[in-house]
Amino acid sequence: MKKKLLSVVLAATMAVGLAGCGGSGDNAAESTGSAGSSDKTLTVAMECGYAPYNWTQSDDSNGAVPIKDSNDYAYGYDVMMAKKIAEELGYDLEIVKLDWDALVPAVQSGSVDCVIAGQSITSERLQMVDFTEPYYYASIVTLVKNDSPYANAKGVADLAGATCTSQLGTIWYDVCLPQIQDANILPAQESAPAMLVALESGRTDVVVTDMPTGMAAQVAYPDFQLLDFAGTDDDFEVSEEEINIGISVQKGNTELLDQINSVLANMTTEDYDAMMQEAISVQPLSE
Repeated sequence: MKKKLLSVVLAATMAVGLAGCGGSGDNAAESTGSAGSSDKTLTVAMECGYAPYNWTQSDDSNGAVPIKDSNDYAYGYDVMMAKKIAEELGYDLEIVKLDWDALVPAVQSGSVDCVIAGQSITSERLQMVDFTEPYYYASIVTLVKNDSPYANAKGVADLAGATCTSQLGTIWYDVCLPQIQDANILPAQESAPAMLVALESGRTDVVVTDMPTGMAAQVAYPDFQLLDFAGTDDDFEVSEEEINIGISVQKGNTELLDQINSVLANMTTEDYDAMMQEAISVQPLSE
């Protein structure tokens, strides 16, 4: 069997009893405090199944962090970023594993302090949560198999008629796929690993995703080909906000927002790229 992401089997423990908050109400003071308060905890939610941003592994290798109420550990770009933020601000770090569509509600309710999970800063999400400055700048790419009739596509027009899919609740599915002429758009996949399995199994011809996910997928699936239409006249049309990746916090929690932004302000695009390359290099694979 070809190599696959260990994170294909994901998000089995959902909606656990969460401790922490990060909102502006009374509970916020019990979870996060002023920077430098070592007895305070930053509770960060993510899927723990979206390599290279985040994934689940069985041990603490490479600096992985325990997942709350689990025997497993989380690692990846998002965990690396969460560790840096917590260290800089003087917080302990707690990782909470949630399903993708449970992330925003968890921040809204105050049951977690923030979400670091490869979320793009869309206008729709901004109505529900506040976002930091971007902590990664991603671009849109297309994945096909090496023997696909679409393997030589030079632009979106060359994907016409393709059967395609992507992850539920993403700009890839909601914004990009409808731009493919005469596309047979399959139902959205529950997770990023699920959409990759759909491509590997032949159920779909095309998957649209972002560059880090595409690069990581090629490591796990050597028969995948990455198509990058950036810089051409026939790329997917998306706004800057849709491809910029941010950290979401509860509406009105300006204290935490400012604290996280103060950490990001000291980082560069080169720092982000180096961290992402490291995450891709250590992502877990299974036979």
